[in-house]
Amino acid sequence: MIRRLDPGTRSKIAAGEVVARPASVAVELVENALDAGAETVEIEVDGDGTDRIRVADDGRGMAESDAALAVERHTTSKLSAADDLETVETLGFRGEALPSIAAAAARLELTTNDGGPRGTRVVVDGGGDATDGEHDKTVSPAGRARGTTVEVTGLFSDRPARKKSLASPKAEFARVSAVVTRYALTRPDVRFVLRHDGRETLATPGTDRFADALLAVYGRDAASHASTFDSSREVSAAGETATVEVDGALCHPEVTRSRRDHVHVSVNGRALAEPRLRRAVADGYGTLLPDGREPVGVVRLRLPPAWVDHNVHPAKDEVGFRDADAVAEAVESSVRDALSTADLRRSGEVAMDLDSSLAPVEAASVFDDLRVIGRFRGLYLLCEAGDELLVVDQHAAHERINYERLREAVESAGIDAVSVDPPATVSLSPTDAALLDANRDLVEKLGFRVAEFGDGSGSGTYRVEAVPAPLGRPFAPDALADVVADVAAGDDADPRDELLKDLACHPSIKAGDDLTDDEAARVVERLGSCETPYTCPHGRPTVLAIDEETFVRGFGRRSGRLG
Repeated sequence: MIRRLDPGTRSKIAAGEVVARPASVAVELVENALDAGAETVEIEVDGDGTDRIRVADDGRGMAESDAALAVERHTTSKLSAADDLETVETLGFRGEALPSIAAAAARLELTTNDGGPRGTRVVVDGGGDATDGEHDKTVSPAGRARGTTVEVTGLFSDRPARKKSLASPKAEFARVSAVVTRYALTRPDVRFVLRHDGRETLATPGTDRFADALLAVYGRDAASHASTFDSSREVSAAGETATVEVDGALCHPEVTRSRRDHVHVSVNGRALAEPRLRRAVADGYGTLLPDGREPVGVVRLRLPPAWVDHNVHPAKDEVGFRDADAVAEAVESSVRDALSTADLRRSGEVAMDLDSSLAPVEAASVFDDLRVIGRFRGLYLLCEAGDELLVVDQHAAHERINYERLREAVESAGIDAVSVDPPATVSLSPTDAALLDANRDLVEKLGFRVAEFGDGSGSGTYRVEAVPAPLGRPFAPDALADVVADVAAGDDADPRDELLKDLACHPSIKAGDDLTDDEAARVVERLGSCETPYTCPHGRPTVLAIDEETFVRGFGRRSGRLG
C-alpha cells in the first residue's frame, strides 16, 4: 500500500532526490520493477534518453488509489517510519523515484494494473518545481494486463544547463546500456530486453542461469569459459557477527578485458559499480591474470540489511558497510577458493621465440657493463653490475622493448592495417557495442574496420574486416572490445598510445618463461638501448638494484668483497 511519510523520515531520504542523467531514470524504474517481482522488464530508449525512456514490467501492479499517490512527493510502499531505513530489503527504498523523475521531465505517464478487470493511467505534465511541491496530474481508467509501465518524455526540457552537461547521445545511451547489463547479469532469473531507437540491443532469457545471461551479454566464448560458485563467510564488527553469502559466475583467466568495468557486483539485490568490491574480485584471481588485464565475472553478495548503507551515493553506484575491509576479504577469499577448484586449463601457447620479436632500437645500451649471472623462478634475470646486483623483470623489460620500437614506427609512418580474410566474427556486450557506435570514427582511425553482422538488428555481433598491424604485427580481432573500452574511457592519453601498450604486452615474454643465457643477455642488452629502460609502458619498474652494502649488513660483515 502507498502511504505518505512523516517529516522525520522525509529528511533522511531527501538526499536521494537526484536525477542526474537518463541512466538515473533507468536505474530507478528498473529497480522499482524488480521490487514489484517482475519476471520480465523491457526498456525502450529514444535518442540519448531525454527524448523518451519507457520501462514496462509484469510485476505486481497498483490499484487506482495507490497509483495516484505514487507520483506525489514523500510517498512510498517500502517504508513506514525512519527506523525501517536500517532494515529495508527493497531496492528503491528512497521512495522518491516517480515524483523526482516527474519534476525533471515534461511528461510522466504511469499505466498500471494490480490484476483487476481494468488498469489505471496517471499522467503528470509540466516538469519544473511546482510551488506546493506537487504537479498537475490526471487519473483515468486504462487497459493493461497485470504490471506497470512508466514512460518519461522530455527529460530536462526546462533545465537547459543540465541537458547541455550531458555527453553525446550515443555515450548517454551507453550509460543506460551499462545499467541494464549490470542488472541482466546479476538477476539472471529475470528476462531483460533493451531497445534503442526501435532496435533490440540486449535480450536475456530469464532462465536463472548465469551461463545463459553471460551468453546473451558476452557471447559464447565467455559463457563457455565460466564457472559458477556459491559460498558463505562469517564477518565480525563491533562485537556483532554476520554471514556474508557470495555467489556468481567467474570467467576463466583466458577471458579478460583491459578495464575492470566487466566485473559486475550486486549487494542485497542492488547492482553496483562498487570499486572496492570489484577490486576484491580481481584480487581473488591473484596471479592467474596476466599483467594489465582484468577479469570478467558476476558476483552477488547478501548480508543483513543493517550491515549495509545504500544511501551513501546519489547515483546508487556505491554502498557503505559496517566493516568494509571484512566484506572485501570475504569476497576475495570466496573468489580465490572458487578458482582453486575450477578447471582453468588455457588453450593455445605463448610464443617463446625472441628472434621473432622486434629488433633493438639504434642506441648504445646503458647496460653494456652488465653481466647476466642467473635466473630466478622463471620471473627475474639476475645481473651483476659493479657493486650492485640488478634484478630485471623479464616480462616488463620485453614490454618496454616492444613498445618503444612500435612507437617509433607509428610516429614515422602511422598505424598500418591489414585485412582479415575471411573476416572474423566478434561478439561485444551491449555496452561495448554502444561505445563502438559512439566512437566508431576514432576506432577506425586506429586501424580497425568493423561491420555489423547480419541484418543490423543489434545482435552485438560484428565482422572485423581489418585490424591494426604496426610493423606488420596484427592485432587479434577479439582485441576490439579492449580498444573500444580504452577509446571510450575519456582519458587524456592518446588512444593510439594505449593501443601500442596493449600490442607491446601480448607478444612479450611472460612470467614463467624459461630463457636461455643468450636470450636473457639479449633482453638486457635491448632494454638498455631503450629511451626509458627503467619502467614498462604501464609504469611498473623493470629493474631493481641491490647494492653490496645490503649484503654486508645482512651477513654481519665488516666490509665488502675482499673484507
